[in-house]
Amino acid sequence: MNGSVILRCVRFTAFFLLLTCNLGGSVVAIAEQPFRIEVVDAENGWPVPMVELRTTHHVRFFTDNAGIAAFDLPELMGKPTWLFVDGWGYEVPKDGFGMRGVRITPMAGKSTQIKVNRTIIAKRLGRLTGAGLFAESQKCGLETKWRESGIVGCDSVQTAIHRGKHFWLWGDTTLAHYPLGIFHSSSATTSPQPLKSFEPPLRVTFDYFRDKQNKPRGVAKMPGAGPTWLTGYTSLPDRDDNQHLVATYTKIQPPLSEYEIGLCVWNDKSESFERTRVLWNRNKDGRKQPVVPRGHPVRWKGTDGKTWIYFGDPFPTTRFPATYEAWANPQTWQSLEPQATIKTTKGQAIKPHRGSVAWNPYRKRFVTIFTQYLGKPSAFGEIYYAEADAPTGPWGPAVKVLTHKNYTFYNPRIHPEFVPDDSPVLLFEGTYTHTFANRPHPTPQYDYNQLLYRLDLDDPKLKPARAKSADE
Repeated sequence: MNGSVILRCVRFTAFFLLLTCNLGGSVVAIAEQPFRIEVVDAENGWPVPMVELRTTHHVRFFTDNAGIAAFDLPELMGKPTWLFVDGWGYEVPKDGFGMRGVRITPMAGKSTQIKVNRTIIAKRLGRLTGAGLFAESQKCGLETKWRESGIVGCDSVQTAIHRGKHFWLWGDTTLAHYPLGIFHSSSATTSPQPLKSFEPPLRVTFDYFRDKQNKPRGVAKMPGAGPTWLTGYTSLPDRDDNQHLVATYTKIQPPLSEYEIGLCVWNDKSESFERTRVLWNRNKDGRKQPVVPRGHPVRWKGTDGKTWIYFGDPFPTTRFPATYEAWANPQTWQSLEPQATIKTTKGQAIKPHRGSVAWNPYRKRFVTIFTQYLGKPSAFGEIYYAEADAPTGPWGPAVKVLTHKNYTFYNPRIHPEFVPDDSPVLLFEGTYTHTFANRPHPTPQYDYNQLLYRLDLDDPKLKPARAKSADE
């Protein structure tokens, strides 16, 4: 090695040492591996997703579906570090100054556990959709077999069991390559029972309908400008017992108004929805919008011995016999007047915004999960549970089971098909988003995605909902 090469090596080494020293002369610890933080529920040891850990200089970390956050700040490695803890219904005790947090000393490749106390009735199981469900775990060398779907955000779910599969459909869908993603409903299938357990970590692998480039695609592009949204999504038998996956479609124009409403049916060959009938067009019809099947379905055998299907969001506004022929013939549809308000266990009359209804064999009653309209502290993030003896009510009293601080959780959907009839577990999901809130910081990766929650119906905190409605 000649002298010039040796000199360059010496200069490079000196330069590297300067880069790794701060002005006070201490060495900055460059972590080869992050410090693993595991957040668990103090009651049962379950991992808790979507817990924010924030440093005093406002660096934010969020636990993934496994309750893990990968702490990788070089400037704080090996140093006592305070983390504010904000868990959206999970918290740690306040210290003497009223601050909720913990002090850790992060070390590369090491780990610690933070126990949080649940303050909400519902238990958060995790995120169903989007990207990076196990991103923090993967930074720590865990969950390496988990594969990404190509979807980063999904709005408002519709589900149906159709021909032996569980069909899932979402509204506007965000992709990574550009802010404008899928605006004609993305869709996927799973097995009829996609959950291995009712405890976190949550792992649901969706088989998305994809284009020739293997990218998730829209499945409901109806004629006309603007996005296509679907509602009233269900599978119905015809007179020959053939199943048809059906929905009501709406065409949307800015800002968020409907200009066309119609019916559509799933085509198994093209794997997409096709329009079968236009029910209303604002530019062609002088009449007001008709009452159509909207929201989520619930079946009920009436006193007449017929099986009816009710559609509502949350409470039924339409019903007809549970057959494909009845669905295709608006003359069979019957309009219903939904209950406008529900009294809470505290006697307050609240207005439901969106939600769903389901028969619950464990409670032997109909149950509902709904978002309160203009609730507090969040305008569209306060979630209630109530019961009734019929899908049309009367409903109440209602118990608040989930709350948010200046964040939205809308269009909740109950999943009765996920649990055995004798189970006290009730599962529901909803869209978690900063939309319609007062400009909060969007939660990275979780925002504009579906979160799944669990209610234990034998929880004493739900006992007030078992009373007869105050309106009866």
